[in-house]
Amino acid sequence: MKYTGLFLGGLITGAALGASLALLYAPQTGKETRDQVKAKIKEMETELQQLREKVKVKGGELKEEMKVKMNEIEKKIENLINEYKQNLEPTHGAN
Repeated sequence: MKYTGLFLGGLITGAALGASLALLYAPQTGKETRDQVKAKIKEMETELQQLREKVKVKGGELKEEMKVKMNEIEKKIENLINEYKQNLEPTHGAN
């Protein structure tokens, strides 16, 4: 999960840098360039926020999956302990 977030963050950063450089070398006025850069930054902020929300949801889903798996494992261990205890109990009336 950690590496996915780093990768996506790098991807977004690279896209932002590439877009910024393209705008800086485009033949237009300084004001138009600044306006385009501001719009692009706003767009990237929105995308980053959406990405954060997706990561948060995925993290929550993974946490819930882990809880379910842990409960299943605990029940299996409990069942094995009970079976083991039953096998250790001396049988009554076998004398």
